[in-house]
Amino acid sequence: MKEVILNASSEAETIHIGHLLASEVFLDFSGIIYLQGTLGSGKTTLARSIIQGLGWIGSVKSPTYTLVELYEVNEKQVAHMDLYRLGDPEELEFIGIRDFTDGKTLCLIEWPENGTGILPMADLHIIIKDSGNGRTLTFHSNNHRLTNKIADISKRQ
Repeated sequence: MKEVILNASSEAETIHIGHLLASEVFLDFSGIIYLQGTLGSGKTTLARSIIQGLGWIGSVKSPTYTLVELYEVNEKQVAHMDLYRLGDPEELEFIGIRDFTDGKTLCLIEWPENGTGILPMADLHIIIKDSGNGRTLTFHSNNHRLTNKIADISKRQ
């Protein structure tokens, strides 16, 4: 599994990274992305910036209470999920998780550990940690195409 690290010194930089990921990595990619980090680490900010970077013009709502928000962006379906309030992983079956993990949808999943046993494996893990003066975003994947594109972004930081 390959690892790539990006640093964001501000929320604006996290948003910029999300836009770069959208335009350079996820534009032609559909799959499952796990977003992990503590409360307030920037998972929703990153997801929102990816969705907007793909071309979504409207507001991007946090799916904290709805569990999933769907976006149709330039003929691409994006599912943004927040599993923080998920009571039981089995609840994912009721929201139609299999419809979103069909390989045709880009799934951005916050708090994926709450869906253990039901969620399929991620194509990419993004772990966001407070680094004292900003955030460290660590990317893990077995998909070398993804990590190579992210490494290209890293070289320009």
